[in-house]
Amino acid sequence: MKIAFYGSSIVSAYWNGAATYYRGLLRALAQKGYDIIFYEPDVYDRQKNRDIDPPEWCGVVVYDGTVEALKTVTAEAARADIVVKASGVGFEDDLLLQEVLRNAPPRALKIFWDVDAPATLAELRGDPDHVLRKALGELDLVLTYGGGDPVVDAYRSLGAANCVPVYNALDPVTHHPVPHDARFSADLGFLGNRLPDREARVEHFFLEPAARLPRQTFLLGGSGWGDKSMSENVNFIGHVSTRDHNAFNVTPKAVLNISRASMAENGFSPATRVFEAAGAGACLITDYWEGIELFLKPEEEVLVARDGQDVADILAGLDRERAKAIGERALTRVLSEHTYVHRAEAVDLLFRSHAGAAREAAE
Repeated sequence: MKIAFYGSSIVSAYWNGAATYYRGLLRALAQKGYDIIFYEPDVYDRQKNRDIDPPEWCGVVVYDGTVEALKTVTAEAARADIVVKASGVGFEDDLLLQEVLRNAPPRALKIFWDVDAPATLAELRGDPDHVLRKALGELDLVLTYGGGDPVVDAYRSLGAANCVPVYNALDPVTHHPVPHDARFSADLGFLGNRLPDREARVEHFFLEPAARLPRQTFLLGGSGWGDKSMSENVNFIGHVSTRDHNAFNVTPKAVLNISRASMAENGFSPATRVFEAAGAGACLITDYWEGIELFLKPEEEVLVARDGQDVADILAGLDRERAKAIGERALTRVLSEHTYVHRAEAVDLLFRSHAGAAREAAE
């Protein structure tokens, strides 16, 4: 089956946290025989900051950030069996959805794939005339990369025919154990861009513990933190290329996952970073969110902190031997249950069952 997928970017992870998710899942679907073309706009300097070349398993069409170019690429939806419009594409999202639905053939499976469900649902609840809210009745399926029952129930209450979470996972081809790299030596590392929905939690879970533990070293990677006040034992290294993520994850004694506030409040929303770190065999400390035990077992495969003091206490009592054992158990767990191959199996079944219903409805 042919998939026309309209998303933010698959060739650039620059200010694009969904890239890892797209790559892992679409690669696994391509291996199952799907013929995929990914359409992405040339915005936010992503094309100037590509971290991969267009992959052999997925066609990539980059279009100019103009309405004319958008209408040209959405016309190609007419040739697809499955048409996907993702959230947060970054250029004329409402118009993109309208044009995708206008051009998709009646027999095609029409999907909205939400990679930030808490933010999207907040918009929909606040605007009865929102383009997506009005379009839910035309869609065959809403997929989300997290959220569990709260998100499923919310989408159905707004008119979605069906909503199914497809969680983040591990792509072992790109995230795996590597040798330690002295550039990333630290007791605790955190990698994440400075975002309004995360900054206060980074202060609480990372910068405050660093100030409490002056004899331990902390490593901060990501964009936007240059003018942030931090203690002398924090080494800020700026943007870290995806080619260095494995070394960043595995070299410190432990690495930290800090969810955005909306994701933590909603629960059942493991970030890509959780699986990237586990896939590298890292010892992961994560802030608490409901549902974590579905993915990793607390105290054995992951360490869970409810506040900054917990992070400081965990780190103060964590030796390298225990950290290594936790990372090894996490790696075993994600390889056995949480790879994108596992996710693609479930998505393939969804596609095939819903595609049949879509064809029958069109006849």
